[in-house]
Amino acid sequence: MTLTNKQKERISIEVIKTLVTRFESFPEDASRNRNAPFHEAFLNAFSDKLNGKVYDTPFFISLSSWLQGLNTTLGQTFFENVAHHLCSGEKREYTSKKLGNLQITQKQKEKITNIITDLSNATTVPDLTNENNLIFQNYSSSLVSAIDFSVDVFIEDANSITAIELKSVKPNSGEMRGEKQKILEGKAALYKQFPDKQIKFFIGFPFDPTVNPTNESVTNFNKTRFLRSIINMAKYFAPNETLIANELWDMLSGQPNTMEAILAIINNISTTQFLTKFQLLADNSKRLTSQYMHQLNDWNLFSEMELIDNNDTIFQKIKADKTLTRVYNKTAFDNKGNYNKDRYVSLKELI
Repeated sequence: MTLTNKQKERISIEVIKTLVTRFESFPEDASRNRNAPFHEAFLNAFSDKLNGKVYDTPFFISLSSWLQGLNTTLGQTFFENVAHHLCSGEKREYTSKKLGNLQITQKQKEKITNIITDLSNATTVPDLTNENNLIFQNYSSSLVSAIDFSVDVFIEDANSITAIELKSVKPNSGEMRGEKQKILEGKAALYKQFPDKQIKFFIGFPFDPTVNPTNESVTNFNKTRFLRSIINMAKYFAPNETLIANELWDMLSGQPNTMEAILAIINNISTTQFLTKFQLLADNSKRLTSQYMHQLNDWNLFSEMELIDNNDTIFQKIKADKTLTRVYNKTAFDNKGNYNKDRYVSLKELI
């Protein structure tokens, strides 16, 4: 079983949107590189190591900043959106400013404090089954507010709640204790909120940076090695509450080889001809050409292909309707790479 056309299209649109925004900020013109005298001064100590590899230090500094921006985009937007498209989930924030604080019992709060203390002191090791048994209890004690928590991927099924906290592959030092406490309190709060459903809460990582691509598949992972590579990760998290690389993506889609499918979509769209091809899709005069149709198919843009396949029917029904004519004449994508879904919905109704 493969990804559906809808999933492929939505992931493709995320790729297009990410590339458009990153092209806008790419430091092509060296004369406009930002002034960074302190960076350049420190890099002098590494000039022998950079010799033959870096020919333009200001460009190298600007490119490093650009890559950091790409990391931020992937971590805060791309991975999360793709996850939602795969599992039909959503982001939820249980905070006073969003959905409101959820409550847990005072006894659950005490159990969580004890778990964290024992893990911090290394008197116990992470044990998902034992921890769940301690907090998934209907204790008869007063209610208190759980700490604010968000769920990057929230999936509600008939009999279960699955929550996933997506993290970058290099969390800050000391972050693991706070993440563990948030997840424990989040699980306890969700247990109170959904008493008739099984509660599962994972911490997820999009890929395993400890994999050596020269002799390992980039979609594989070594969980033991990965957990040990992050400070205090193995101290607070059990392997069975951690999802990494293809394990994460396959769980989200319910299908094998999902990470391979995502990378294939990215590699197909992310070429040196990307901007030229994207500009073609922004040219309405080319909309009914075979070249335009081929590009839509190549980038999995099935919704737009549907409109073009039914162009005659749509055009006949528009007639002299000024509003629909204006909608029809809008471009499929804006200059930020966002697909005009409202336009599609309006025209789809005419088919």
